[in-house]
Amino acid sequence: MSTANEAPRLYPALRYRNAAGMIDWLCDAFGFTVRARYGEGDVVHHAELVFGASMIMLGTARDDDYGKMVGEPGAGGGKSIYVAVEDADAAYARARKAGATILQELTDRGYGSREFICRDPEGSVWSFGTYWPKAGDAAS
Repeated sequence: MSTANEAPRLYPALRYRNAAGMIDWLCDAFGFTVRARYGEGDVVHHAELVFGASMIMLGTARDDDYGKMVGEPGAGGGKSIYVAVEDADAAYARARKAGATILQELTDRGYGSREFICRDPEGSVWSFGTYWPKAGDAAS
């Protein structure tokens, strides 16, 4: 089976109306860095943004086969990404400064995590917290 040292196997994939602008926003607000970006002009066919050892993929929402499967960006519900961070207060300050809509202020959870929840400009929900499960560690 796998080990905790292998490359990640899960890559959240998001579609945005303005993917080009969201790449800049996600880097500014959340600290992502661009690993790859493919497209023409303002249309992003595929981009990869890195956060530590993890990565998300994103592109411009289009009326193609994949777009029909995943639907339009927005507040339709059911979409959220959790990001494990070492310093939730610093992540909160950065996101707030960039204009993220704070849905839940910084909170200390009973299971030891400090976290907050926000929404990006196109409606995706992001949770940032110090709870950081490792794939190779036993659950507690």
